[in-house]
Amino acid sequence: MRRAAAIGVVVLVLVLLAVAQLALPGIAENRIRDRLAKDGHVESVRVSAFPAIKLLWGKADRVTVRMASLRANVGRLGDLLGRTADAGRVDGTARELDVLTLRLRDARLRKRGNRLEGEATVTDADLRGALPPGFDVRPIASANGQLVLRGTATLFGTTISANAVLSAQDGKLKVTPDVPFGGFAALTVFDDPHVHVDGVAARGAPGGFVVTARGHLT
Repeated sequence: MRRAAAIGVVVLVLVLLAVAQLALPGIAENRIRDRLAKDGHVESVRVSAFPAIKLLWGKADRVTVRMASLRANVGRLGDLLGRTADAGRVDGTARELDVLTLRLRDARLRKRGNRLEGEATVTDADLRGALPPGFDVRPIASANGQLVLRGTATLFGTTISANAVLSAQDGKLKVTPDVPFGGFAALTVFDDPHVHVDGVAARGAPGGFVVTARGHLT
């Protein structure tokens, strides 16, 4: 009798685990979809975990997200990246990513463990649209995890150009004027407790350039 009861308990547990394996990923996908829908248009979400029961504690083996568009300020972007901490692998794409006034295209995020890699295309037209009239900024060199930018401004018929360095410093992303003692005028453009930025780079692309970034979750 006891043996039969034990077998019954084992069978019941196996059935519950099988049901959880089928049902919990779908529930997790819907929760992620609802969360992201507040910031853009979600095309698809896939979640996998084995055993699926660990999804009840927010853990997942892999999450894949495809979005048509995503709107986020710098703080919100850091929060979204921080939320990937409990997934071993994350692959995310967004055809359009709007950060403040700048539109990034074909944005991609790759996470393995706590390591992050991202890239996006910036078109010349989108860059001009994000800047005040008469201003232009573009990368002219990339090495050692840093990006040299040249800014040009035309005011009252006079054109002025100056270089600045976009680099990771203490996990933050900063722009520093490329002049002696320029560090005193450094401007922090990304600083989030969830993400430590390790380096940035850029390469040319038709009609613009592709910017890449490396970092890790803290």
